[in-house]
Amino acid sequence: MHNGYLTDVEGILVGHAQSDRGMTGCTAIICKEGATAGVDVRGSAPGTRETDLLRPEKLVDKVHGIMLSGGSAFGLDSASGMMKYLEESGVGFDVGVTKVPIVCSAVIFDLMIGDYMIRPDFKMGYEACDKASNTQSGQGSIGAGKGATVGKILGPVNAMKSGIGSASLNIGDLWVSALIVTNSFGDVFNGKGEKLAGVYDYENNVHLNTYEIMKQKKQMDGFQMKNTTIGVVATNAILDKAGANKVAQMAHNGLARAINPIHTMFDGDTLFALATGKVKADINLVGTMGADVVAKAVENSVKYAESYKKVLSYTDINKL
Repeated sequence: MHNGYLTDVEGILVGHAQSDRGMTGCTAIICKEGATAGVDVRGSAPGTRETDLLRPEKLVDKVHGIMLSGGSAFGLDSASGMMKYLEESGVGFDVGVTKVPIVCSAVIFDLMIGDYMIRPDFKMGYEACDKASNTQSGQGSIGAGKGATVGKILGPVNAMKSGIGSASLNIGDLWVSALIVTNSFGDVFNGKGEKLAGVYDYENNVHLNTYEIMKQKKQMDGFQMKNTTIGVVATNAILDKAGANKVAQMAHNGLARAINPIHTMFDGDTLFALATGKVKADINLVGTMGADVVAKAVENSVKYAESYKKVLSYTDINKL
């Protein structure tokens, strides 16, 4: 059964864990058989783990998991929980005495919305893996999207709640899916160019525009909340590492369609690509489909989000 989720790609498992008090969480993406992987980091303030090994000239050609997490750089610890879980499952690169799982990770900054002392850690990462399955369909304020917000040019008091979103496309037996955590500096728009979420005037109940505010400011003085949109594009196409990196690059076009401004000095935008290698397909088609599902996943990440205290969501603001 296909449900518009990353797990529409056979062999991909997804699991979420989160803290309501901390308003943070992590999302585990597991491929026990290994998947060819690539990455593209466009934002200038990233928090990542094991991205260098995804370069085409590096030795390791497959990864076994990707951990998306809140908690800023502290959240990278959750990937160690995935390492432990996969080693116990007998998954990883065989080095004789054990198997070493190849796990990549990226994080968002969400320390200012809940209890900043609660961060995704080893235990939470392990829990997310333990919950991973091929039937996941949850979106919104869960997992790594638990504390995600958008539109932070005027600080947290004018931001809106976002979360994690997914989308999937197929052409025959070719599948391309995306899972995106939207925690952007900029505003989120749908395919018609209509603003869905971002910087908001709560006093007058009207949407503002980040780009227009930037034009008025001319010089940015720093921001009270950091940002970053991260995610995974998965496909069952046959790709080598260079191809997976190209798909990750093209997938960023989906972020550019749905978020403006994007890839700023205040964002750490990072997209991974996973290819399970089952179906022959043109890389240009896979990359273009990747951009489409990324844009739709960003849209879903705000449409399914839930408000938290005074930080309202798309659904609640539309009721005003």
